[in-house]
Parts: sequence; C-alpha cells; structure tokens
Amino acid sequence: MPADKPLVVIARSGSKRWISAADPTALKLGLRVGMPASKAQAMVADLLVIDAGPTDDASALWRLALWTLRHYSPVVAVDGVDGLVMDTDGADHLHGGEELLLSGLVNRMRSHGLTARAAIADTWGAAHALARLRAAETTIVPGGDVTKAVIDLPIVALRLAAETIQGLRVLGIDTVGQLAAMPRAPLALRFGPEPARRLDQMFGRVAEPIEPIRTPDLVEVSKNFAEPIGAPETIARYVHRLVEQLAARLAQEGLGALRCDLIIHRVDNTRQHLRAGLAKPVRDPARLSKLLCDRIESIAPGFGIEKLAVVAILTEPLAERQVASSLIEEAVADITPLVDILGNRGHRLFRVAPVASDVPERSVRRISAAAPDIGQAWAAKWPRPSRLLANPERIEVIALLPDQPPAVFTWRGKRRKVMRADGPERIFGEWWLRPREFQAVRDYFVVEDELGERYWVYRAGDGVDPETGSHLWFLHGVFG
Repeated sequence: MPADKPLVVIARSGSKRWISAADPTALKLGLRVGMPASKAQAMVADLLVIDAGPTDDASALWRLALWTLRHYSPVVAVDGVDGLVMDTDGADHLHGGEELLLSGLVNRMRSHGLTARAAIADTWGAAHALARLRAAETTIVPGGDVTKAVIDLPIVALRLAAETIQGLRVLGIDTVGQLAAMPRAPLALRFGPEPARRLDQMFGRVAEPIEPIRTPDLVEVSKNFAEPIGAPETIARYVHRLVEQLAARLAQEGLGALRCDLIIHRVDNTRQHLRAGLAKPVRDPARLSKLLCDRIESIAPGFGIEKLAVVAILTEPLAERQVASSLIEEAVADITPLVDILGNRGHRLFRVAPVASDVPERSVRRISAAAPDIGQAWAAKWPRPSRLLANPERIEVIALLPDQPPAVFTWRGKRRKVMRADGPERIFGEWWLRPREFQAVRDYFVVEDELGERYWVYRAGDGVDPETGSHLWFLHGVFG
C-alpha cells in the first residue's frame, strides 16, 4: 500500500458506513473518526479504503494483552475495543520505574508498527481518559493529582453511554469538572447512577478492580484462608509453601520460571501483586521464595488477606542437568542469583560487550548481565579509558598542528597543563556505514595533567586538510 496515500478503515452496520480509524495523512486532510464513508470519499479523491475486521482486531488485542502480561505487569485486562489496562504497581521496578516502563512500552509498540498512547494514573478511569484524550504519547500523573489532571477533560472521558453524554450536553455539561459540580440527586433521577459511579471511579472514591486475563498454559498455585492473615511472617510461610508446589508443577512440565508473580487478594476485594524477574529459567524453591519474600514489607494487608496465589507468568523449558562423576570438577561461577536479587531491587544491570568497530562509541554495546559469552574479544592495540563519555565534550586546546599533542586544555571551565602525552592514534571513519566518513579521521592522544589525571582527547581531522574534520578538540574519556 502506498505510504503517501491517505488510508481509512471503514466500519459498517446495516447500510451505514463510517470511518472507524484514519492514518495521519487522512487526518491532515480533514477526515475524522465517525465521519460517513461517502462524505470522506467525496472529500478525498484518492482515498484508500479498507473494511474493518472487528473479530480480527479483538483477537490481535487479546494477543497483545498476553504479551503485555508476560513482560510488563501481572494484572492486565482488555479495555474496550482499542486499549489495555494494567496495574503496574509491584512490577515497574523491573523496568527502571514508571517513566522508563511507559516509554519502553510505547517504543516497543512503535518498533512493531503500532502507534500507541499510554498514561499512568492512580485510577483506571483517569488513565483510560488521559491515554485517549491527551495528545502526548506518554502521560504520568503524580500520585494524588488525578482531580487536577482530569477536571477539564470532556465528558466522553467517563465511559458513559452515547445517549447519556448527549443528554448531559443538552444541559450544558461539557467537562468532567462541570459534571462533578452537579448535585447528585437530580443527576441520578434523570440519568441513573452511572454518571456518579464513573465520576467516583475516576477520582478514586470507589474501587474499580481489574480482572486479569488468564490462559490455561499459566502455571498457578493458590491458597484460600478461612481466617484472613496479615502478619509478614505468616505471609512468608505460606509463600514458601506455594512456591514449593509451583516448583513441583514446573518440574512435572519440564519448565523453569523467568517471571513469577505473587497475587495478594484482600478481604476488601482489592489486589496487590509482586513480580520477580529472573535472568534465566529457575525452579529452585529457595531461590524463588527469596525473591518474592524480599519485598513482603511492601504488602499492605489492610483488613486481611483471604487468598494468596503464585503464578509462573513466563516460562521456558528447563532440562535436568546431570552432575559430573569426575573426582575433580571445575567450579563454574554462577552470578545469576546475585543478578536476580539486585535486579528485583530496582537496579538496571547490564554488561558491556565488544563490537567489531574502531570508532570508540561504536565499539561497545550493552547486553544482559547474565548473557552468555558472545565470543568476541577487545582489541588490545592501544590503551582505552575506563570511563568513556556518552558524548565527546568540546575542549579548548593550545597545540601545534598537525601532529603535536595539546600543551594546555580547558575542560568544564578548568584549565589543565599537559605534563605527558602519548599519541597520536589515528582512527578512520567507517565509510561503508556512512559515505560522509570516507575522508573523516580522528587523532587521539592520552594526556596527563599536573595532578596526575589522565585523559583521552582527540582532534577531529588530520590537522591539515579541512575535508577530514573541523580540527576542533574533544575529550572522550577519563582513565581510572
């Protein structure tokens, strides 16, 4: 399909046909969701039209919900025909916090050709409205600021029936704030209890629990309590028992857990959850129990807990490993338990691995902390700094061109006199990646100042030909 042609999706009901979705090109031409298809085709002569497939859309949304369940949150549900809702409490630490979780989710959607808007708020209703009515790709409402964030939104944000919205507009009520200011009794008399209920759900006055999706392939064990529990040591004891049952189930199916969720059902019909991520498949009860119990202090039991459930939300095959019968065994250091502990405390862990490139900023990449050896070695031609700046920083230099190192340089406002220097090491541009780098070069020097600090600096260009670079100087790294 031509990328520059406006595209719309047409839904139908009987003889009626209308636009149910439109791409950015079509929107720029004045087409809108809900517009009759005949009007749209009259406005745009070369309009591309495809028929809506509600069944296929629902199936795709369900698959997306399952993917989100495994990778982002233990509690995920389908929200209408065009969205998902999830409870990220207890799982956002695995992604570096709410902001990184939200931006990472939207970016991954984009990488698969999906355009998404996402919002995090204290309530389902507020997040639903902000994700659909705010132009921003991501929105995060600070805790306690829901009222301020939604008060000026149109009343369509409240998930009310179309006839109710039309009736409210006839009365001159267009925003959530105007509706919230109305007396409840006459409102209920005319429109029933739904407007007040939706308002209370949006503002967090009434709970709106999310019923998470579940599939038969999830490995889950649970325990119901005749008398509610709440003491941390009691919770920990039952978590250990449930994890042992889960490990036995995983062993029967030849699986190991990569993500484990502890779901806490409270007597007030609300849920809490804790998610533990693992670097590689595991079914060791002691290890799984430790990861889940490490965060028991974050559980707020309220009036008591009536049910606990432990779910292996993401699994992989895990075969039994035969222990060598040799009298002498080489010890293999396994750091994954430490990686799991630190990762579940919110630390973003990674290793750096070499890349076959002479350009310093392209010669390293991040890999998982527990990733296997990639089979590449670091080039040992010249010394490299222990700290490489993310972006080379401009410095002011006094130096003799073309081949002499700096005599004096100024970095971050401080003037430094060079006592010793080694170089130059010439690095050429990678012309097979970018044609502009065909002539580009950098001359690197290791310099030491009067305090004994050592730096990695370079001049852009060969010092003679301006085609090779700007001849400006930059600091690229610091030696430890």
